[in-house]
Amino acid sequence: MTKASNHKQSIETRLAQALHFVEPESGAVIPSIQPTATYARDENYEPRKPYWYRRDGSETTAHAEAIIAELENARESLLFSSGMSACNAVIEHLPNGAHVVVPKVMYHGVLQQIQNYENKNRLIVSSYTAGNLDEMKAAIRNQDTQLVWVETPNNPNWEVTDIAASAEIAHAAGAKLMVDCTGTPPCMTRALDLGADFSFHSATKYLNGHSDVTAGVLSVNHTSQSWEEIIMIRKLQGTVLNSFDAWLLIRGMRTLFLRVEKSCKNAMAIARHFENHDHIETLLYPGLPSDPGHEIAKRQTDGQFGGMMSLIVKGTTQNAIDVARYCEVFYPATSLGGVESLIEHRKTVSGEGFPVHPRLLRLSVGIEDADDLIYDLEQALVRAFG
Repeated sequence: MTKASNHKQSIETRLAQALHFVEPESGAVIPSIQPTATYARDENYEPRKPYWYRRDGSETTAHAEAIIAELENARESLLFSSGMSACNAVIEHLPNGAHVVVPKVMYHGVLQQIQNYENKNRLIVSSYTAGNLDEMKAAIRNQDTQLVWVETPNNPNWEVTDIAASAEIAHAAGAKLMVDCTGTPPCMTRALDLGADFSFHSATKYLNGHSDVTAGVLSVNHTSQSWEEIIMIRKLQGTVLNSFDAWLLIRGMRTLFLRVEKSCKNAMAIARHFENHDHIETLLYPGLPSDPGHEIAKRQTDGQFGGMMSLIVKGTTQNAIDVARYCEVFYPATSLGGVESLIEHRKTVSGEGFPVHPRLLRLSVGIEDADDLIYDLEQALVRAFG
């Protein structure tokens, strides 16, 4: 038997116990919520902790950040009140006229904000097709591009981008790499270990996992002037995650590995069942060997592939909408990463200006019984095409 002194606890154990939390006074194994908006200084009129007002943070939020930093293998993590506020902080910290390179299709809220900044001449934007490293490299301006943005797998078509190769390309040109891996949380993909400068997750999704919190998190391996500017933006804009939501996030993260494992298994079962279905034109899921991003996804996600997929149904746009309408187990709702399965007609949600196939249905596969989910999609397809 290996000596206890040589044994390193797994991240699964550390996460399940919220970093082995024990409240020193009572012995409670569940963290308490610290809701205060202000903090009294000590007898020497010095701050007792690194915050003096709620916009600086709280013990509860700091605990959640410490858990995520360990998950991400990061030096620091910073929680925001939403995923968009975290992304906005990264965009906002860029100097006027900065050149950024982004995917042509990505999460529509971030894409809209980047386009808003471009229209106001705050940013110069070049685009590439997600997963296409040749296009990415061609879009980058050597020693001029400040930031390269990668979303992988890419929402809602689930193209896979090689993070390590993207980091090499960006860094060779003097740019930083921002990676959004919301679809594959850090129990699957650790973007910082693969060379990213900023790792982002919408913590609303898999990290929380219960559809009752909105939150975003940025993580870094190296602090810098850019990081300090992002911290200040969060403070001045007041977008720090509040204590109650941080507590809910801690609660959700304790079951992250279990939830994600079940979600991935369910998604794979659904993908295999519907891959060559009579009513489905294309099934988009990196877990299938036929998917062009399969091998890269396999390397980057430790072979789990995630719980997100999209179906492009045959027929008309109305057929696609009807499938979502007729589901009885899948909720017709927007979001992802919760314990419950969701289905949405993406064009309806993202709007006419967003480049998405009009018959695409996005699925977030939860932890229900896989046979129930497969049956539900089958009956919805029969009714929609009946």
